[in-house]
Amino acid sequence: MAFTVVIPARYASTRLPGKPLASIGDRPMLQHVWGRAGASGAARVVIATDDARIRAAAAGWGADVLLTRDDHPSGTDRLAEVAARLELEDDAIVVNVQGDEPLIPPAVIDQVAGNLRQRLWAAVATLCEPLAGREQLDNPNVVKVVADGAGRALYFSRAAIPYPRDAKAAEGRTPWRRHIGLYAYRAGFLRRFVDWPVAPPEALEQLEQLRALYHGEAIHVADACCPVPGGVDTPEDLERLRAHWATGGAL
Repeated sequence: MAFTVVIPARYASTRLPGKPLASIGDRPMLQHVWGRAGASGAARVVIATDDARIRAAAAGWGADVLLTRDDHPSGTDRLAEVAARLELEDDAIVVNVQGDEPLIPPAVIDQVAGNLRQRLWAAVATLCEPLAGREQLDNPNVVKVVADGAGRALYFSRAAIPYPRDAKAAEGRTPWRRHIGLYAYRAGFLRRFVDWPVAPPEALEQLEQLRALYHGEAIHVADACCPVPGGVDTPEDLERLRAHWATGGAL
């Protein structure tokens, strides 16, 4: 099952500038991500960046790097440029692995690519996991997803969905799922996506995947085959991973 992993990596970050090159243990964070992606079944792993510093560093450790435009409004647009430059066929599968996920298990990369390969009705595949508790359900930074019985996504939201109208009846039930931001795309979908305007629900929720649903594209969702640790969004996250490495934890 051939597929390509693309790792978008931007140097600019509001909360953590230079994040991809921040060191964790003996190497930059992005190199950890690249190593995880390389341990999957991907036929090719490409780092896509708009910054010459990232390109130079990644090329130094032997990565396949493309320097992309610096005006992309999203990582999905950057993926579309890579798919076009690699001249991928419409049915080729591209997995987007975020450059700030140094603990991502290679197994879930294979899983999401395989899920899309097996479902010809889907243009996109992604993963989810049970919510840890009510605190996550009410947290707008935790994206929730609801799917139908076939695993077709119905909606993604920062709100509590499905809403527990009767809290007592909901006790002991676990219908809530946290969306994991790992995607597999068909290259033809990426070409269509970048031509669409921002959809009204997307503008409100600030969730790109709602643009796909708004335009009638099907997204397959499944529970991840193993736990997926959180990525690095803040300086505190970075220090947590550095401490994990320093105490002998494997990345």
